[in-house]
Amino acid sequence: MTDQSTAESVFPQLEALLPHVQKPIQYVGGELNSTVKPWESCDVRWALMYPDAYEVGLPNQGVMILYEVLNEREGVLAERTYSVWPDLEELMREHRVPQFTVDSHRPVGAFDVFGLSFSTELGYTNMLTALDLAGIPLNAADRTVDDPIVLAGGHAAFNPEPIAEFIDCAVVGDGEQAVLEITDIIRAWKAEGRPGGREEVLFRLARTGGVYVPAFYDVEYLPDGRIARVVPNRSGVPWRVSKHTVMDLDEWPYPKQPLVPLAETVHERMSVEIFRGCTRGCRFCQAGMITRPVRERSITGIGEMVDKGLKATGFEEVGLLSLSSADHSEIGDVAKGLADRYEEDKIGLSLPSTRVDAFNVDLANELTRNGRRSGLTFAPEGGSERMRKVINKMVSEEDLIRTVATAYGNGWRQVKLYFMCGLPTETDEDVLQIADMATNVIAKGRQVSGSQDIRCTVSIGGFVPKPHTPFQWAPQLSAEQTDARLEKLRDKIRGDKKYGRSIGFRYHDGKPGIVEGLLSRGDRRIGSVIRAVYEDGGRFDGWREYFSYDRWMACAEKTLPAQGVDVDWYTTRERTYEEVLPWDHLDSGLDKEWLWEDWQDALDETEVEDCRWTPCFDCGVCPQMDTSIQIGPTGKKLLPLSVVGQGK
Repeated sequence: MTDQSTAESVFPQLEALLPHVQKPIQYVGGELNSTVKPWESCDVRWALMYPDAYEVGLPNQGVMILYEVLNEREGVLAERTYSVWPDLEELMREHRVPQFTVDSHRPVGAFDVFGLSFSTELGYTNMLTALDLAGIPLNAADRTVDDPIVLAGGHAAFNPEPIAEFIDCAVVGDGEQAVLEITDIIRAWKAEGRPGGREEVLFRLARTGGVYVPAFYDVEYLPDGRIARVVPNRSGVPWRVSKHTVMDLDEWPYPKQPLVPLAETVHERMSVEIFRGCTRGCRFCQAGMITRPVRERSITGIGEMVDKGLKATGFEEVGLLSLSSADHSEIGDVAKGLADRYEEDKIGLSLPSTRVDAFNVDLANELTRNGRRSGLTFAPEGGSERMRKVINKMVSEEDLIRTVATAYGNGWRQVKLYFMCGLPTETDEDVLQIADMATNVIAKGRQVSGSQDIRCTVSIGGFVPKPHTPFQWAPQLSAEQTDARLEKLRDKIRGDKKYGRSIGFRYHDGKPGIVEGLLSRGDRRIGSVIRAVYEDGGRFDGWREYFSYDRWMACAEKTLPAQGVDVDWYTTRERTYEEVLPWDHLDSGLDKEWLWEDWQDALDETEVEDCRWTPCFDCGVCPQMDTSIQIGPTGKKLLPLSVVGQGK
């Protein structure tokens, strides 16, 4: 938060290092639609980071949206920074080159705010690397008025306690309006001559009730290690911090000018978020719970965003994003309208994955009309009917078989099924039923297509209980138990002479899930583990080749016993209703009683309907946030424009 009028580019020093690293292009900047504003003309400056490699970070919608929202503001600039790979990190340390932005290669330490978006907890060590390279003290308590405010956002920020000592503040929920409010507060404080220093500006942010400043809260523990209470330690700071909810998505049609990457990235397409929130009520799904209520973008709003985005980027595929895209009330018209419009341009459409009960062949045909017909992905999540009741994923095996029969009968040859292992109350038998489902899918596919050339890939992830979900109290399955269960499933699939060869099997071992579980439900005592892992060389924990389970466990064993807790205490232990959870003072809008009742319903294998189409279940979001579910249909057509290519 320096008051220097300029921040010199470090590119001259950086350029000399680039020939010695892999994929130097990712550090160069200058992407199509990127923004560089004169430093002197702005009084509030943000460095935005997705704490992962460029190829994962650049396509991230959240960062891209905030980058544009901030840069549209007069007197405000936002630049992006990503995690540097270990080869460049080593050279930067050796040659004293600080963490830099890719837009104009300014040192991150010169900005007013260093905002990090965490969609997963496995980015925490990358944050510490970036802070250290930027010359920003790791501990928030050691920072001065000249250091940037370190701000966490994204889904993992709904429990920022494990990183409480490293961040100055956290914002929960949607960022578009929040970053502008924060900008105004910082601007006013700077204009007044930065009175009261760092503490004063943080207090002004905390006072709004929508920014969480961990330093203003004390955590008290019981003798058995549980939390007794979390209390504000100064007056004027709210007991609970609320999440931000953007209510009219049509008013926020971002990104208008999506960034086009220079290097290869994980998603080479233009994406449009067609709605936010989900009320399906899958009990394992944190994203669905914390983003309520449902807010749809109108069909015309979607059409305009696609039109502008394609013109601005030249991409040949459009991803229609949301947690359950086929649930948009006008998805059929959206897909048909876009396919009609871009038929001559051969613009492909894609949905991230399709709910079994929302799939229909008309929709699928529209999606693949102009693009390539790739595989279809469905996520039954639970292998047995019983498990699907526990997790509230109301899809029967008959639904699935009927759906894949339609797909295979209409020319698809490849279906991918996604499941979880380690869900609450799960047994070996529940997981082994995944093999039965896969063989039934192949058998049906061969029957309806008359071909033996039918494939089904089974992909399995380990279940990690997350804050603000009904499963936040659930015990997690140990890594050993997860691995043993998956081994039995693998043997069953491979041992099937008739169908085994047609079934692909992909799974993660149970170890990363335990580390993710430690971080997702951890409290402030986990900060010492994160720091120890970072100091021991931990980086890029979301990448299999860099992740070290042994390192995490060794660091936990070194730091946690002194606090009277261990890894199992955070992961495989079931919580009771009375326990104060580390994130209870962060208000996602969900009523804790409602979440507990839903947890009891899960244990009773009771399903709950989608409240979008049925009476309200009192989850608490709408009244508490003064919001409501916003859904169509609008009855409008995609865009009152002629089909592209006609009348030229």
